[in-house]
Amino acid sequence: MGRSARTAVIGVGNDFRRDDGVGWAVIDRLRERPLARHTVLATCDGDPGRLIGLWEGAGLAVVVDAAHAHPPTPGRVHRLALDAGRLLGPSATSSHGLGLGEAVELARLLGLLPQRLVVYAVEGADSDFGTGLSPAVAAAVPGLVAAVESEIADAGRGAARRRPS
Repeated sequence: MGRSARTAVIGVGNDFRRDDGVGWAVIDRLRERPLARHTVLATCDGDPGRLIGLWEGAGLAVVVDAAHAHPPTPGRVHRLALDAGRLLGPSATSSHGLGLGEAVELARLLGLLPQRLVVYAVEGADSDFGTGLSPAVAAAVPGLVAAVESEIADAGRGAARRRPS
């Protein structure tokens, strides 16, 4: 499979820290849906090395993660896109100590970035120990699933345009 054919969708977080599990919840929903043939779904704890390993060689990587923002608006979704090796978008930070920003910078230095990287960062309300998303974050999940499906479909249409006839 060529570099541009694979799409990696990665849910980052911890399913046992309430809203930090939003990325995993999106992956769970996507597993129930028909997706493009070369789409790989994965969950990750946010470790930069694991993130790089999951998106390495992908034409498109979509990452869904919980975020902290000040002041927070629980359930608000930020879409960030990679531009010249740097994430651009609203200032919301990952809920993990070392996380996405560090993974992007390390992958850039190592030449292991996907061709396109799109991040959906969801502002959380509760990262205490426990399971289940807060109502505001749970309400954002269906829209996130639809947005990720749209990213996958757009990537598929782009790959079809690049294929020789």
